[in-house]
Amino acid sequence: MDFWQRYRAIDARDTRFDGQFYTAVRTTGIYCRPSCPARTPKADNVTFYETSAAAHDAGYRACKRCLPEAVPGTPAWNVRSDIAGRAMRLINDGVINRDGVEGLAARLGYSSRQLNRILSHELGAGPLSLARASRAQTARTLLVSTGMKVSDIAFAAGFSSVRQFNETIGEVFAMTPSALRATARHHRSPAATTALTLNLPYREPFDPGVFDFLAVRAIPGIEEGTSSSYARTLKLTHGDARFRVDYDAGAAGRPLVLTIGAVDLRDLAALLSRVRRLLDLDADPVAIDAALAADPRLAATVARTPGMRMPGAVDPQELLIRAMIGQQITVAAARTALVQLSVAGSASLVPDDGLHRLFPTAAQIAETGFELLRGPQRRIDSVRGAAAAMASGDLDFGYGDDVHGLEAKLLPLAGVGPWTVGYVAMRVIGAPDVFLANDAAVRNGIRSLAQNPDGALTTDFREVSPWRSYATMHLWRAAAAAQAAARAPSPAQKQTPKKAKP
Repeated sequence: MDFWQRYRAIDARDTRFDGQFYTAVRTTGIYCRPSCPARTPKADNVTFYETSAAAHDAGYRACKRCLPEAVPGTPAWNVRSDIAGRAMRLINDGVINRDGVEGLAARLGYSSRQLNRILSHELGAGPLSLARASRAQTARTLLVSTGMKVSDIAFAAGFSSVRQFNETIGEVFAMTPSALRATARHHRSPAATTALTLNLPYREPFDPGVFDFLAVRAIPGIEEGTSSSYARTLKLTHGDARFRVDYDAGAAGRPLVLTIGAVDLRDLAALLSRVRRLLDLDADPVAIDAALAADPRLAATVARTPGMRMPGAVDPQELLIRAMIGQQITVAAARTALVQLSVAGSASLVPDDGLHRLFPTAAQIAETGFELLRGPQRRIDSVRGAAAAMASGDLDFGYGDDVHGLEAKLLPLAGVGPWTVGYVAMRVIGAPDVFLANDAAVRNGIRSLAQNPDGALTTDFREVSPWRSYATMHLWRAAAAAQAAARAPSPAQKQTPKKAKP
């Protein structure tokens, strides 16, 4: 977007652009979200920034009225496959908190000085400032959504000391932590347990079909899912975690709620980031739907299910194993195989609502998990080989990769082809423009939708680029609906009484 497109967006107070850029006003010294209800400033006094960190580094403070940190993240970090986009995915996952700037630079293949120069040029702030802004956003979320002690929030958000936390909150928000907590728009109910409950912001519309996608693939003991909720266990850097997300379309003000039943506070920021990725909460559904609806083959399904989300992954290594097991077989068959494999995982967690097990690690699968797999020996050997490579560190991939990087790392593996790489790219790094042309369900989905009347449209749906991953999601949904309709009895069959067995 150029300057005047952004200016028109703030003049219209368009909530769709919240989190996608920030508006700084020279005469007030503050920065706002695009939908801030304050009077639109004169264009001559406005500067737009890609990140809140850049606005803060330029000397601006966050608006107390619109709370620009309380917004969904920008979808650009998935759309962009450049160094800036890859770096932001890793920063949001807490890499700087765990490994420092040097660790972030090493993952991206640059020196820390080069990385600082690139990010300062592209985003207006260096990696430390960007990480600091991410910590401030996490801290604000915890302050206004939970009753956690301030000292616990400081360390959970990634600050090295309470003093550093207090200084950052004061500099970014021009408020003390207690004053910021008092801005909470919803009163926190007294907690009956030690669980943390947080609201998850997102851009409307939101299609809850992502919960159905996760539910049919859920592994008992590790995951549970319904059409409006999802819960699972997860191993993070410092310990095991358990979370649950509930969706209630009828609940005013808080329809999407995250409850964290167990987590090491040092892993909390990473968990929040991964849950957001899992449900694709930083997407811009209006822009995506507009592009998809322009294709006559997709127009009807987009109108029926606006706000389709692309499920992400909370563990890249786990997702690769699941993809390799699930390729070329049905979802039900893959789930059965994964249920068998899950026995190799740790069962050390205290049972809670049926969740008591962790998905097996790569090392566990390489050592003993392969004995639990069924099917062709070649596939078993392939899964075992990939697990061994991940366990040894020879295969290292994750949120900081791009599609070409994943291809270079994964295609040399036995049993991994373009479909597997594309599926991993969609779910791990949120690549928005993947089209799985050879997927059987995609082909079935195409057949079930409106046909191409004049043959002018391409078979790979390039007309809707860069949103072909979302087209794939719609085609999968259409294929599943067509299959369900084919299995359902006809009205005549329902009315015909069954004959008694002799």
